[in-house]
Amino acid sequence: MTLILRNVRPWGEGLTDVALSEGRIAAIGQGLPRGGDEVDGRGGTLLPGLHDHHLHILALAARRQSVDLTGVLDETEIARRLAASSAPFIRAVGYDERASGLPDAAALDRWLPDRPLRIQDRTGALWILNSAALALLNQHELPAGAERDENGASTGRFWREDRWLGLHIPRLALDLAGLGKDLANLGLTALTDASAANGPDEAQILSEGIQQRLTIMGSEALASGAGYALGPLKLLIDERDPPSPDALAARIRGARMMERNVAAHCVTEAELLIFLAALDTAGGVKTGDRIEHGSLIPEDIIPMIAELGLTVVTNPAFLHDRGDRYVEEIEDGSDLYRIGSLLSGGIKMLAGSDAPYASVDPWLGMRSARDRLTSQGKRITGDESIPARAALMLYCNGELAVNEPADLILCEGGMADVLADLDADRVRRTFIAGREQERHL
Repeated sequence: MTLILRNVRPWGEGLTDVALSEGRIAAIGQGLPRGGDEVDGRGGTLLPGLHDHHLHILALAARRQSVDLTGVLDETEIARRLAASSAPFIRAVGYDERASGLPDAAALDRWLPDRPLRIQDRTGALWILNSAALALLNQHELPAGAERDENGASTGRFWREDRWLGLHIPRLALDLAGLGKDLANLGLTALTDASAANGPDEAQILSEGIQQRLTIMGSEALASGAGYALGPLKLLIDERDPPSPDALAARIRGARMMERNVAAHCVTEAELLIFLAALDTAGGVKTGDRIEHGSLIPEDIIPMIAELGLTVVTNPAFLHDRGDRYVEEIEDGSDLYRIGSLLSGGIKMLAGSDAPYASVDPWLGMRSARDRLTSQGKRITGDESIPARAALMLYCNGELAVNEPADLILCEGGMADVLADLDADRVRRTFIAGREQERHL
């Protein structure tokens, strides 16, 4: 099937027509002959589709069916929101430890005594279960990340055990198709799922449920398959319980044998240094290896990252979503989510949302990279802002050329308008593999 986009401006340049056929751009030029369905672009700006280079799709879909505790710092309000849910097994997310520290099962019992409950903290690293939820588990077969007290009893806290919990407690029925439509509304045509525990089961669920082009990171158990591109081996480095550089190097060497890149979770400086040491022990960097997050990168490490040729995948929306807290807790924000200095230092950069742990809206991420403003309008210190077009290119890195994939967005207005606003409201049509996506309102 051929679809012709009439009167569009690729990258905001001169008016032309673009023909899409068999999932690719078939022709570009004025006055292309008729031969299929047509769309009048009305002079809008045509861009490559946006790519979220780091998110967690299943967790994002599950969040849409969870009790949201983001920003709730009053225990009475937490209890009210939990009780208001009609779910037989309640899932809550976004808990902020400023409300009541890191609660245990007993604390959750006070908030909701009559039904099973699990709450995820705002970082995504911790799940807490109440006693009713713990009673559904075999206490003799809990995973390594299940915290126990001095008597060996479970506290209800589970650190980095998403996969284990997913296998042992009831799963939510996820609406991945609806999520995909909402993401297409934002102009997202490609997604990279960065979950470390992804294996064959998760790959099947994702590839069958989501309409965007998929790249899937994951564990050594993940192999190539239909419906997705195999991404880097995800290395989850947690400063609370870090792996040794030698153990990490062994996994990197294993990835090389499987012809896979590696992508390491590096939120803190310590995690970054562990990754760099492990890469050196394993024999060096392979083009395409990635630093995920790069939340705190000291200035003196920038030349090393550039020389090694590592890609940094940043999450600028955190500056908006958590920026006010950063302002309270961090005296100098110069090292925080660097972008400008990394780009000027010659480092390749991409951006992702890390959703559901920050907003999935790529346009908010672009504005945050440009403005470095918190949700309350405070500016994060440090000269790391980048121009609007550079912010767009963190997400919009495809080509508009014949034979390239027909993953496109048509935006209202000229390029200057798009760059001035950096807003999803300008996205009028989204095409994935040449097919226009249904608008989900």
